[in-house]
Amino acid sequence: MARKVRLQYAGAVYHVMNRGNRSQAIFRDDLDRRRCLETLAEACDKTDWQIHAYCLMPNHFHLVVETPQANLVAGMKWFLGVYTSRFNRRHKLVGHLFSGRYKALVVDSASPGYLKTACDYVHLNPARARLVSAEAPLKSYLWSSFPEYLKRAARRPAWLRVDRLLGEHGIPKDSPAGREVFERRMEESRLGEEQPQAWTCVRRGWCLGGEAFRQELLAQVSERRGAHHYGAELRQSEEEKAQRIVREELKRRRWTEEVLDHRAKTDQTKISIALRLRQETTMTMAWIARRLRMGSLNTLKNALRLSNSRD
Repeated sequence: MARKVRLQYAGAVYHVMNRGNRSQAIFRDDLDRRRCLETLAEACDKTDWQIHAYCLMPNHFHLVVETPQANLVAGMKWFLGVYTSRFNRRHKLVGHLFSGRYKALVVDSASPGYLKTACDYVHLNPARARLVSAEAPLKSYLWSSFPEYLKRAARRPAWLRVDRLLGEHGIPKDSPAGREVFERRMEESRLGEEQPQAWTCVRRGWCLGGEAFRQELLAQVSERRGAHHYGAELRQSEEEKAQRIVREELKRRRWTEEVLDHRAKTDQTKISIALRLRQETTMTMAWIARRLRMGSLNTLKNALRLSNSRD
């Protein structure tokens, strides 16, 4: 079965999310939630993962996880499998608990702001889902790492790492004063939560970071791709390859982008470039027609057909 590429490397940070099968509940009560966190703790012991944020929702969960070793896939396989077994055993069930594969958004944690965006999204999730009333503080939702951040270090799980997120908020020290500032800032962010566009990249993207970071990941995707992979990563990687081919062809002919506008739609050089794109990439005919300024899809098809008949 086709599957999305999993990018793994030492020190990678991911926003991981998975939902219950058919959107069913993955936690029926607080005991299930405690067992999930216990299982997560065991997974961290086995993998050396560091968790920057987590949130257990009724039918899904969020993690912001750092992998000092390149082992996200192995760790998630163990974590999801063991929690499913424990859930099914307790509730006398069989079969899948989770829906398909988990989502793993790669986060550019080396550049300022991106780790904060991912963690804030996770911590504000209960308020966004109205699991916390407008009058209640955000820390009243107990099944998120946010209230853990407000405790002193000795009372937190050993696998929860708080220093990087506090630093992203400009808080230099994990102290009572620093934790108070963090709580205040998150409550202020909660008041401005009516801006869903701020979370678009977290919800729908495949990576969260700057352009240089995205290009590095795309290069890795190209190296690791296979016929059994699919997804936005491969689509974007393939487009980058196609754009590179166009740039190479233009440079070889000493053409600028403006030349494409002025040349005829069925210019023989455009047809030659289009043929190379068809041979070396999986870009659609519609994309090629737009990129080379060749008019409609039918114009391109007819030009290629005529060119092939001449060969």
